[in-house]
Amino acid sequence: MRALLEGAPPSLQLKLAAGRGGLDHQITLARVQRPGLALSGYTDYIRYGRVQIMGGSELGFLARLPRARRAAAIQRLAACRVSCFVVTKGQRPPAELLAEAESRGIPVLTTRADSTPFIKALSSFLDERLAQRMHLHSVLLDVFGLGVLIVGESGIGKSECALDLVDRGHRLIADDVTEIKRVGEMLIGSSPDLTRYHMELRGLGVLNVKDLYGVSSVRMSQGVELVVSLERWEAGQEYDRLGLRDERFTILGLELPLVRMPVAPGRNIALLVEVASRNRLLKDRGYDAARQLAERVDELIEAEAPPRRRRAAPRARAAKKR
Repeated sequence: MRALLEGAPPSLQLKLAAGRGGLDHQITLARVQRPGLALSGYTDYIRYGRVQIMGGSELGFLARLPRARRAAAIQRLAACRVSCFVVTKGQRPPAELLAEAESRGIPVLTTRADSTPFIKALSSFLDERLAQRMHLHSVLLDVFGLGVLIVGESGIGKSECALDLVDRGHRLIADDVTEIKRVGEMLIGSSPDLTRYHMELRGLGVLNVKDLYGVSSVRMSQGVELVVSLERWEAGQEYDRLGLRDERFTILGLELPLVRMPVAPGRNIALLVEVASRNRLLKDRGYDAARQLAERVDELIEAEAPPRRRRAAPRARAAKKR
């Protein structure tokens, strides 16, 4: 609650009118609530952790009630463990609301903004502040407009690959540690403030990419859309050579496409990451080269097979899919 009052953008125009003792209340839900129905007595859907908006409709309804009924309605609502009230449109909060809020330690905030734009702006602010977050040992880059997260064990060459990609004209978002937050069904990655624009390279130390390559070489944040896992090449290990595997990497409950990239002397990893990014963009547009080639091979085999085998081929493919 204190973070809302002190950290909200100036456009929300929030001021404290009563209930300073409740500034430690928690706001845990980004979706705000208008308690119109609760004022008439039905309070089943009032939830702690949601901001209660008192707009023109709510205050107009209260103004029509006799003083005793108005006080009773406000008492009934305030008894539901309300996190806070926000009175919009520059309206004066009812005296009964201010008195009840002070006695129960419920913050009452006021704003001059109209209810609808205020609710949109407040919901956007709460979505960002309440988003699930995690820190991941990784590198995040903007490659052809695609957010590519490079993961792998320490010393595998993530930063060197990132530097090569920056040198090719792509943009760095975070090196070593990426802060990822979930906003709806999207993942947004950024760098911690302390290490933003910096990169650590063994043998060279810490470099400022923005100073070296210019402002166009970095970004503040980027949606995460593809994960590339750098793995040491092991003799005898089976690797995907056709690109038909549909592997996934889960972050904060959302699954992202995963490409496993074996690292070995002589392999240009930055070039391969570029190609993987281009290929991902083509797949997102509906073109999958590996699957189209596999379908053409199946069609060729079916066309050259004897009639009896040709009839059995569709059944065999169906069984393989199952």
